Amino acid sequence: MTGVEVRRALAEAHRREWAFVVAATVRVTGDLDAAEECVQDAFVAALATWAERGVPANPGAWLTATARHRAVDVLRRAQTLRRKLPLLVGTEQAAPDPADGEEASMIGDDRLRLVFTCCHPALAREAQVALTLRLVCGLTTAEIARAFLVSEPTMAARITRAKHKIAAARIPYRVPPAHELPDRLDAVLTVVHLLYTTGHTAPRGDALVRADLVERALDLGRMLHALMPDEREVRGLLALLLLTDARRATRTGADGRLLLLEEQDRSCWDKQAITEGRELVLGALRRGRPGRFALQASIAAVHAEAPTYAQTDWREVVGLYDALLAVWPSPVVALNRAVAVAMMDGPAAGLAVLDSVADDPRLAAYPYLPATRADLLRRLGRADEAARAYQAALSLATNRAERHFLARRLAEVTDAG
Repeated sequence: MTGVEVRRALAEAHRREWAFVVAATVRVTGDLDAAEECVQDAFVAALATWAERGVPANPGAWLTATARHRAVDVLRRAQTLRRKLPLLVGTEQAAPDPADGEEASMIGDDRLRLVFTCCHPALAREAQVALTLRLVCGLTTAEIARAFLVSEPTMAARITRAKHKIAAARIPYRVPPAHELPDRLDAVLTVVHLLYTTGHTAPRGDALVRADLVERALDLGRMLHALMPDEREVRGLLALLLLTDARRATRTGADGRLLLLEEQDRSCWDKQAITEGRELVLGALRRGRPGRFALQASIAAVHAEAPTYAQTDWREVVGLYDALLAVWPSPVVALNRAVAVAMMDGPAAGLAVLDSVADDPRLAAYPYLPATRADLLRRLGRADEAARAYQAALSLATNRAERHFLARRLAEVTDAG
């Protein structure tokens, strides 16, 4: 087998199996750092062994067994050090028989333990995201630092602090009990959604979309759905990501220009993703009172099913936003509802709704507030006020594609005035 073939197989195993291997190894070491080192050793060992013997039939099981064997060796040789390692409460510490490595690695909820540990509420949101990317997705510290536009030392320190906090606070390495699950699951889904939205519209830079972050979020969404298929909010989140991402290829023109929903070529939307997302939405809605992700996915489904922008069922969209506000009273949801009201009853009605939430301090630095206000004023023919709102939006927007769009609209209303 050539080196290229081995590296390709290893890269695929890294993408698909990293979380599984880390999660299974943590159960042996009881320590996140030690588990990571053992898993990295396993991938290094694979590079040589697979080149000599070929890629095993189940690369994930091979890597898991190798990492767990490495962990057992480390623990056996360093009993004194082991006692000093920050053990995680509730972790099963008995070293497994190395012979049962592959079988033991097939424990279905090991990755859930890892995800819930990374997204524990004792950690700050930025630490939850960083740890999830590092331990569940297998991104390097440098890759995570680039994704969130901070220096590598800063990100390394953030990840280290998070790991130390897990150890110091003796955060359990386990899936939460049933009575804690709703809140804890919401934190996990929020992290995945935040990762997706960061990739969907990059906070900074030239590109509108960060495809790498979007793909990681989709992978996490699929993994959670595979592990928790009966959780309707997990279904809702995956549906939301699929239905939103189905429009990715049409969100910019060939010249990189931002295209609004009404300008996009719907024939180029990803029909397979829309079909899958719609089925997930229906499944989520059949399982009781929908939560915020199922309702957001329902709104995305209405947009996906509309033949044209003008033929969108805006009354249904407004009704879904009302339901969403009842379970998740976010000012961003209220802003989006104002847009839907404007499409249903006209820009004046939408502007009145927008003005009712404009003083919320949580929207003070949110560029879509002045951008939405500018658009409604433009449609009302109030060019001077629209220009001032576009200027306010430009002062807050950081993505290049969005700034170009706002500048173009500003020039249009300035000329009209």
